[in-house]
Amino acid sequence: MKFCCCFSYCFPQPSETSIIDVNKQEPQGENDENFTVFSYRELRLATRGFSASNKIGKGAFGCVYKGFLANGSVVAVKMLSVELESMRGEREFVSEISTLTNLKHENLVTLKGCCVDGTKRFLVYNYMENNSLAQVLLGREQNRIKLGWEARQEISLGVARGLAYLHDEVRPHIVHRDIKASNILLNQNLVPKVSDFGLSRVLRNDVSHISTHVAGTLGYLAPEYAFSGRLTRKTDVYSFGVLLLEIISGQTVVDFDLEHGEHYLVQKAWELYRANRILHLVDPILGMNYPKEDAVRFIKVGLLCVQETARFRPEMSMALKMLTNDVDMEGVQISQPGLVVDLMNIKLGQKTTFRSLYSSNLESTPSPLSSCS
Repeated sequence: MKFCCCFSYCFPQPSETSIIDVNKQEPQGENDENFTVFSYRELRLATRGFSASNKIGKGAFGCVYKGFLANGSVVAVKMLSVELESMRGEREFVSEISTLTNLKHENLVTLKGCCVDGTKRFLVYNYMENNSLAQVLLGREQNRIKLGWEARQEISLGVARGLAYLHDEVRPHIVHRDIKASNILLNQNLVPKVSDFGLSRVLRNDVSHISTHVAGTLGYLAPEYAFSGRLTRKTDVYSFGVLLLEIISGQTVVDFDLEHGEHYLVQKAWELYRANRILHLVDPILGMNYPKEDAVRFIKVGLLCVQETARFRPEMSMALKMLTNDVDMEGVQISQPGLVVDLMNIKLGQKTTFRSLYSSNLESTPSPLSSCS
């Protein structure tokens, strides 16, 4: 049974009392930037009844499907199921719409529209031919692409530009809160698009935000946010630093093997840096086909971004200038990185060090566009 809802508080409507009828809106052209409210029937037809063969990703609240609209547009349709008791799914739906309908940037995903049907919410995006960076770089062998240095460099710079836009150009500033490889989508030309704004937060008056509910993904969480709930733009900077180290090394943030147990990429990068063997972090698949000075600079920027003390981390605009070599990094001091310790036995505000171990009990929000198992 379909129903109409008043979403004037999050949709870009001319009147605060507007009622959106999800069954009476017409889809618009692929190049039309207007936000479209699709009917459930349109999306069901586009995805062949949300068939398994059209499923391209899976997340915490549902799956993502490839769809073909009647006008020929290829889209990605994210289905969110709302938990009525906690309203989870609904919050992410509203956050995504309220954020993305007001943002336009080459390195941010484009939200084309939405649909409301019963307790289900649907978000419609431009389709990304190469799925996510997690699949292309870190996924199963059959899904990987052998990314050369130039591709890795451009992906890193693109993500940095997208975040610098959110942090510095947008007013009020926006913190993404869940920057990770599976939330970086890649189009047919491997142009990166920051996606999944369901956890994003607006920072008004350029002040920090204190949250009693820490959300994000283990391994990418800034220590001060994980332990005190203090959310600033430096929270995203930490996550970007981890992502940058992943891009250069081709390694996941946390790895495990039976012989050595858990391995942490941030810790490995720090140890190699201190031992003057920083280039050993570069993905072996590159061989010698990369500029050593650039690789050293990128790894150093990554380590600067994951420093334990938030005020020592560069702002995203400065990190971008460092990556493009517009700022001289000669003599830049890098302090010890921070990792998240076991949250079962920790009090808010406790110090962390790079020797700390991660814990799996922290809430993690899987990417809705990561590979389905």
